[in-house]
Order: sequence, then structure tokens, then C-alpha cells
Amino acid sequence: MNDWVANDLAGRHATLRMVVRWAVPVLILMLPFLFVPASWDVRITMALPIPIAYVFFTLALNRVYRRHRLEQHGLDPDLIDKREKERNADLYQEYHRKYRGR
Repeated sequence: MNDWVANDLAGRHATLRMVVRWAVPVLILMLPFLFVPASWDVRITMALPIPIAYVFFTLALNRVYRRHRLEQHGLDPDLIDKREKERNADLYQEYHRKYRGR
């Protein structure tokens, strides 16, 4: 089970999975706006702040939420940064050589 959780929260496309997962409640929340007896421009104007806020908070808090979920399952929260560190290992080595080396 822990391998599945680690892959789900820190594996490839984890951010996309979280955005899609969080989209379901937002879509359900926006359904009533379809039935408001008004023109489409009024409906869109009423509903537009919801997805704007959704996108902002989803992208801003995604790493924080995934770290929290990893901690809840007893996994290392630094797993989120593992792929990025592997991808940019040469940049980290260059930085340490240039600025941290003695």
C-alpha cells in the first residue's frame, strides 16, 4: 500500500492527478449555475470566480498538501522533491562546486 501511496503522491504526473482529483468538487459546485434563469454571460460571470480561485489554490498548495499526505502515511515528505533533484542533479553539483566548494 505504501508503494502505491508514494507513487500516487510523489510519482510521475502527481500534480496533474491532484488537480483532476480536486476538480470534481468544483465541477459539482458549478452545476447549479447552469440552471439559473439568466443569460449565459450572467451565468459565466457568476461562476467564473470559482474556477479562478480553484486553479490558484490548487497550484499554490499542491506541494504542501502532498507533503502532508505523505506524512500521514508515514512516508518521507522529501519524496516530492526526489524526481526534481534527480532531473537537476547536474545543476545541484555545479552549484555546490561553484558556491559551496572550498
